Amino acid sequence: MRISILLFAVLTLANCASAPSGDAEALAEHQKINDPGEPTNRFIFKFNQGLDAVIIKPVTSFYRIFPEVLRTGVHNFLNNLKTPVVLINDILQGEAERAGDTVMRFLINTTVGVAGFRDQAADWGFEPHEEDFGQTLATWGVGEGPYIMLPLFGPSNPRDAIGKVVDFFLDPINWWTENSDNDWVPLTRTIIGGIDTRDQLWDVLDDLEKSSIDFYAAIRSLYRQRRNDDISNGTGSKDNETPNFSGDFELADPDDQPSNKSSGKDHGPKK
Repeated sequence: MRISILLFAVLTLANCASAPSGDAEALAEHQKINDPGEPTNRFIFKFNQGLDAVIIKPVTSFYRIFPEVLRTGVHNFLNNLKTPVVLINDILQGEAERAGDTVMRFLINTTVGVAGFRDQAADWGFEPHEEDFGQTLATWGVGEGPYIMLPLFGPSNPRDAIGKVVDFFLDPINWWTENSDNDWVPLTRTIIGGIDTRDQLWDVLDDLEKSSIDFYAAIRSLYRQRRNDDISNGTGSKDNETPNFSGDFELADPDDQPSNKSSGKDHGPKK
């Protein structure tokens, strides 16, 4: 495993795109894009596309045979399982009011919402929101670092990649499986979660691929837009230079609408 990581790092460094010299405008654009490993990232992106075409999309296509109400229930259930991690990050970011909303959502959806299959809390005014350790690091002043494309997991950056690892260890479900010989649970959850995410993004990705001149560049820009929106709690940022594409492209969380971030409650941006 360590050898594989080392080889991947060497491959990434070996294929880094060199910064343009002698052209101030081109250099500024290169720095703004912040994708020094673009050749390797594009290779991984193609790999992910191939994997999607051969395995993920066909499996998801079969999954979409089931009624939408059932698929929505699965999506809600998976989101409810993430609530403890969201709560921990709410607290780490000092978001007391949002933490209170998260607690209420978990209590309501786990009981009245039948283990989370129904998002009853949203109907009662406790709208969902996303928090993860990548966002927590951002509120602590940690920079995102260069853009990277991860095999299977897709677009990311070093800060968010580290955040995913920390969130894994923060998740109480993973604590339980580690000590109860139920190692199949995280794997099953990851597989179902991947299918659910692909289902949520089905139309969005198809439309984007058809309308984009450069699908890779579109995904890169929209991923950053989405993450900046998450970090600012939907209020935007004057420091966000990511192109503001029209429409609600939901790469990270397809069913989280802008109103969810400020539904009658002005939490304000993260500092």
